[in-house]
Amino acid sequence: MGIYLNPGNESFQESIESEIYVDKTELIAYTNRVLKTRQKFVCVSRPRRFGKSMAAEMLAAYYGRSADSRKQFENLKIGKDASFMEHLNQYNVIFLNMQDFFSRTHDVAKMKMLLEKYLLRDLLRAYPDVDYLDETDLIGVLQDIYAECRIHFIFIIDEWDCIFRENKDGFEAHKMYLDFLRNLLKDRPYVALAYMTGILPIKKYGTHSALNMFDEFSMTNPKQLAEFVGFTESEVKELCNRYGMDFEETRRWYDGYRFENVEHVYSPRSVVSAMLSRCFDNYWNQTETFEALRDYIVMNYEGLKDTVIELLAGKSKKINTSKFTNDMTTFKSADDILTLLIHLGYLGYDYTAQEVFIPNSEIASEFYNAVEDTGWDNVVQALQQSDQLLKNTWNKNAEEVAKGIEEAHFETSILKYNDENSLACVISLAYYSARVYYTEIRELPTGKGYADVVYLPRKNHMDKPAMIIELKWDQSAEGAIAQIRDKKYVKALEEYKGNILLVGVNYDKESKRHQCVIEEASYI
Repeated sequence: MGIYLNPGNESFQESIESEIYVDKTELIAYTNRVLKTRQKFVCVSRPRRFGKSMAAEMLAAYYGRSADSRKQFENLKIGKDASFMEHLNQYNVIFLNMQDFFSRTHDVAKMKMLLEKYLLRDLLRAYPDVDYLDETDLIGVLQDIYAECRIHFIFIIDEWDCIFRENKDGFEAHKMYLDFLRNLLKDRPYVALAYMTGILPIKKYGTHSALNMFDEFSMTNPKQLAEFVGFTESEVKELCNRYGMDFEETRRWYDGYRFENVEHVYSPRSVVSAMLSRCFDNYWNQTETFEALRDYIVMNYEGLKDTVIELLAGKSKKINTSKFTNDMTTFKSADDILTLLIHLGYLGYDYTAQEVFIPNSEIASEFYNAVEDTGWDNVVQALQQSDQLLKNTWNKNAEEVAKGIEEAHFETSILKYNDENSLACVISLAYYSARVYYTEIRELPTGKGYADVVYLPRKNHMDKPAMIIELKWDQSAEGAIAQIRDKKYVKALEEYKGNILLVGVNYDKESKRHQCVIEEASYI
């Protein structure tokens, strides 16, 4: 056993023995399938707090030859897989955390030298009797060991992208690093599997990548590894049952990462923190401050500010992720910034619709904090006034509600304002604080049409009235109320037994004013 060669299974044992451990060992079934095939190069990119390092430690514990890990795994999900015993503890594992090396040198050339120095020491100690041509040549030493012993190597590289995140402008250093990894791994017969984890996908140079042999599983498209991105809904429900936590609140706070062919995916670190503390809170900001988000959303790219405001209002936005160069400095458009925010976990992404959105309340609060510090005073004012607007609505003060919506429109006038859809966006932003108490539903099917915006009280706030808001453009607020009644929108909420407010809002193009009418619903 060495420091980096076959480091053992103690780190993974800590995960298993933790109060909360969610079994993700079925990932091993996938890596077993691609061992020693053309698909053996796997790059998994995830945000911070999404369990990348634990997965890397799990793979090292399963494959490494220095430990007997059967008891660790046999009662976990992978223990039921047909490939379990075939590959258990059968390989030389080289486990490298690039952050450790780079933070000690802050220079790619020195980092490479330090890494080779330590790794060569482990290899030469483990295989002292091999006839080496050059004991200072890492690739040569690996080839000599494999040629004589016929034991494959598995490379697990954690935080592989730290160079691009911390040395953002070092173009030549980046190329040196990528060339090092390519020379170490590509077309080498000693490689059975290379598994890399990081936040960013593999860096692109022009139309090519130095590591083009890797299959990438990212936050824009995790493909068949989607269920391992975070906690699935069924896993979160089990934790809520165990800890007596409200599932709907957990969903509101930490859900929102959507991928094809998989359940909703939740932020793992935040869910664990909420369960252990028995408290819903923003745990994101305990490992990263909102300034990181602020610095990106204030960049002066056309349409970026508009999009951020629309996202805050609960809308989704179609973007092109394909031009992103997978670093933190080369931006050519607002879409590049938004794509980076997907990889950092600040935005969710619907691959089918190619749309971004703010995934949950935890991240929404990060956006709120970031916007407060951007100098967008008009937007901040609209958000801060939403509390009073909500109280005026509860009190059926229609005149003040109309004024509040007027002010929200004025404050966010950067948004295009030319139809009921844009009016709905302003309404959602104006009622921003309602998300604490309500689930917002856009275009609720009612049997005779669609209610524009419905606010349904959450389980813990059933003392608040439900609100059905109908929007009109250049018509009348009274007509909006009449439509709610005539089309019996209230029947869509017949399972809800509390009070219901009907809110009609109209925008008059000529006067550029809003009108509002508020009535209590009749159940007859």
